[in-house]
Amino acid sequence: MRHAKLTGVTAALLLAAGAAQAQQGQEVEMNLVTADGVEDAIGTISFEDTDHGLLLTPDLSELPPGVYGFHVHENASCEPGENDSGEMQAAGKAGSHYDPEDAGSHEGPYAEGHLGDLPVLIVDEDGNATLPLLAPRLSAEDLQDRSLMIHEGGDNYSDEPEPLGGGGSRMACGVVES
Repeated sequence: MRHAKLTGVTAALLLAAGAAQAQQGQEVEMNLVTADGVEDAIGTISFEDTDHGLLLTPDLSELPPGVYGFHVHENASCEPGENDSGEMQAAGKAGSHYDPEDAGSHEGPYAEGHLGDLPVLIVDEDGNATLPLLAPRLSAEDLQDRSLMIHEGGDNYSDEPEPLGGGGSRMACGVVES
C-alpha cells in the first residue's frame, strides 16, 4: 500500500511539474530572411502569458544596433513570397500583420489598432537584443500558427507618414507552431 501511495504522489508531482513547465511559455527560433529564403539563425524569442499580457523575451545576437519594428504576422511561414507588385519579398508568405478584428490601422501595442503591433525591439551597441517586451492585448494563444517578424526600420506606431509604422523590409522571422 505504501508503494502505491508513493507512486500516486510521484505521478501528481510529475503532472504538476509538467503543467508548470507548459505555463512557462514557448520559444521561437528567429532567422534572417531575404527574398531568396530563410537564412542563418540569430537566436530565439520566448513568450509567456502574464497577468498583464504577453511577455516576449528576446535572446538575439549579430544584429545592427538600433530600434526595430516588431510584429505578429498572420501566417506561420518565413518563406519568400510575391508582394502586390509581383516581386519576391523576404518572408512574404508570412502575410500581413495579425488583424483578426479587421481594425485596419497600425496604432501600436497599447492602442485600438490591429493586434499584430508589438513594442519595438531594441538592439544594443553589441548587436544583442535581450530587453523583455510586454504586449498587453495579446496572449500566447494569439501567436499559435503565426510568425514573429523584425523589420529593418523602426516603428512610430502610426500609418503616417509611412504605412505600418515605417518599419520597412522584413529582416528576421520566426514561426510559432502550435
